[in-house]
Amino acid sequence: MIETIRFWAIVALVAFGLFFTFVSVVGVIRLPDVYARSHTASQTDTLGAGLTLAAVALALGWQHATVYTVLLLFFVFITNPTAAHAIARSAAESGIVPYENAVDEEGESP
Repeated sequence: MIETIRFWAIVALVAFGLFFTFVSVVGVIRLPDVYARSHTASQTDTLGAGLTLAAVALALGWQHATVYTVLLLFFVFITNPTAAHAIARSAAESGIVPYENAVDEEGESP
């Protein structure tokens, strides 16, 4: 019974991790500027990697490798948002202006 619950928890964590990683990829491809791309990369990619690493830790059980996986999870949660912040700050200091969707009175883009 416990093994069945553990198996389905691992499957659910991996599925959600893959979903959020896929959303991150689509966001990086589709979004218009570096600020929006760094936001989606930091948010959804961190969540996707975190859920997938949690599934790995759950699959490994109580081993030394589980401790390393949890440390890696902590490292990902610290470094991904920090890197995205550094990229956005560098873009701002370089003079890159955020994308603005200009719409005229008729509701059409120029």
